[in-house]
Amino acid sequence: MEDRIKQIENEALEAINSAASIAQLEEARVKYLSRNSEFMQLLKSLGTLSPEERPRIGALINSTKQQLEEAFLARRASLSQSEQQKKIESSRIDVTLPGKGIKRGRLHPLTRTMEEAKAIFLRLGYEVAEGPEIELDYYNFDGLNIPPHHPSRDAFSTLFVTDKVLLRTHTSPVQIRVMEKRKPPLAIVAPGRVYRRDTPDASHSPVFQQLEGFLVDKNVTFGDLKGTLTEFTRQMFGRDRNVRFRPSFFPFTEPSAEVDVQCILCNGKGCRLCKNTGWLEILGCGMIDPNVFKAVGYDPEKYTGFAFGMGIERIDMLKYGVDNIRLYYENDLRFLEQF
Repeated sequence: MEDRIKQIENEALEAINSAASIAQLEEARVKYLSRNSEFMQLLKSLGTLSPEERPRIGALINSTKQQLEEAFLARRASLSQSEQQKKIESSRIDVTLPGKGIKRGRLHPLTRTMEEAKAIFLRLGYEVAEGPEIELDYYNFDGLNIPPHHPSRDAFSTLFVTDKVLLRTHTSPVQIRVMEKRKPPLAIVAPGRVYRRDTPDASHSPVFQQLEGFLVDKNVTFGDLKGTLTEFTRQMFGRDRNVRFRPSFFPFTEPSAEVDVQCILCNGKGCRLCKNTGWLEILGCGMIDPNVFKAVGYDPEKYTGFAFGMGIERIDMLKYGVDNIRLYYENDLRFLEQF
């Protein structure tokens, strides 16, 4: 039995000292030091020995068991330290590497263009007013001198909630709401979302941004309107841009005009963007119709004024050469990061 104890001791010490990982060390412990291992079974066989051999063999087994346990604990401490060091080395930060850049947030291109447009008019002495996006039929149509038979009232153009409640088709209702509460002089711009029953394509969206503006005072003329919008277009598109006014028609202004700016791509020579005309349409405007003044209790013999409205998407598309309005609403970072 002494020879077998010595043989088990040598095998166990070799297995413990050669263990390359905590898992292998645990396998050695189970094989040689667990309750059911051959070595531990030797303790149970002490009763079969003679009274003279029993103390000596028992002492040998206990000293061997203690030696193996000490070797196991020492090897486990060594392996734990080694594995911890490897883990630290593998997760070590190389301070000589360049840091990872943090992407800076930026404004959406429509927000930026809207803010730029508002800033221009604020410098010209205007103030900002806002109104509800869910609007009454009266403010969206009746108060603006839009007759009941006008095509814009049709369900194919307007998104109605009820017969008299709708999603506003322009920000012009803010004009009526402000004039009902305040007296001239007034110089207001009204930014916001508007809604129309349009099928999305490269140039149409059912939701888009608009900036309405109006000025009311005594002795306001069409010349004031031209001067204001000419200054706006030159600040927005550049001082070297020519501007022209073309006769048009809107129910709430008379006379009315469309405003064109010289093509930013060809500088007026004619190209695909401007359809070889040299001009790009940017907004509509005109002198406020006397019927609108009557609707809000203003004396049209005493006061005159002008109004204008523009789509922010169109301004941004023309300014930066964007050819598809849907790009603004698809949240594609490849597009948005260019601005």
